[in-house]
Amino acid sequence: MRFIEEIVVEEFLPTVRSMLAGELRDRGLTQREVADVLGISQSAVSKYAHGEVGRREEILRDERVVALVERVADGLASGDMSPVAALVEFEVLVRELEDGDVLAELHEEAMPELADAEYDFVVHDPDSALRERERTLASLRRGLRTLTNTSGFAGLIPHVGSNLVECLPDATGIEDVAAVPGRIFDVKGRATVPGDPEFGVSEHVAGVLLSARAAGADVRAAVNITHDADIVATLEAAGHDCVAFDPDAPTDPVRAALSDREVAGTVVVYQAGGFGIEPVVYVLGPDAASVVDVVRELV
Repeated sequence: MRFIEEIVVEEFLPTVRSMLAGELRDRGLTQREVADVLGISQSAVSKYAHGEVGRREEILRDERVVALVERVADGLASGDMSPVAALVEFEVLVRELEDGDVLAELHEEAMPELADAEYDFVVHDPDSALRERERTLASLRRGLRTLTNTSGFAGLIPHVGSNLVECLPDATGIEDVAAVPGRIFDVKGRATVPGDPEFGVSEHVAGVLLSARAAGADVRAAVNITHDADIVATLEAAGHDCVAFDPDAPTDPVRAALSDREVAGTVVVYQAGGFGIEPVVYVLGPDAASVVDVVRELV
């Protein structure tokens, strides 16, 4: 008697690990770095590299496996994807392949008695909370890398600092919004990020994003930059909807400013300042990459 979990451990895991080790090496990681990322020994990486580990052709040539291995290798090599996110993605694929698919076929090969039996496995939820959180963090990391590598962005950072945030699809509170801990600051002409994105660490920019969502705007990301009339004029000339709001309004000024508007794609909201309030522009859109692209139009 063999369990399908044995097929995963003995057939799927060695094959996928060897594929992933090769892809990571192709992306410039050292053998030690590959071992650290995969949580295995250097000797195991060496065995994968020298073809000393058996691999199943059925898994090697599966297009879904190949595509995921390449996507995960890109994410791990760039830092956009965490090991937890990679694990979640492979877990979801494993459950898919167990459910009457290639792993089920390998299981039947090992246990011929299964061919005439009912064969049904409970598939993990592909939209699990953990997977959504990791996807949001990965999207935010990609946006941050593009933003901080954009020449001239440091000059758009207001005195209070900038932040780039992205929320979960069903976000209702600050804890559902990922952001840079602290703020992004201009340090000698360079945009400096103090730490890896986390959930629940932004109140200001996250609050603006949540207010826009409460007004019905279909947005999941936001970034704040400095304000002046030329910046607003440039954004308007580029075709972006720019909406002013009063920071001194008694209740939720962003929500009030957007409540009668139908927002699709990106939108810009701004305030020209108030007593003790620095003027700021907020770019909101469907994801971090989208709002970063708008900011890049200004430099």
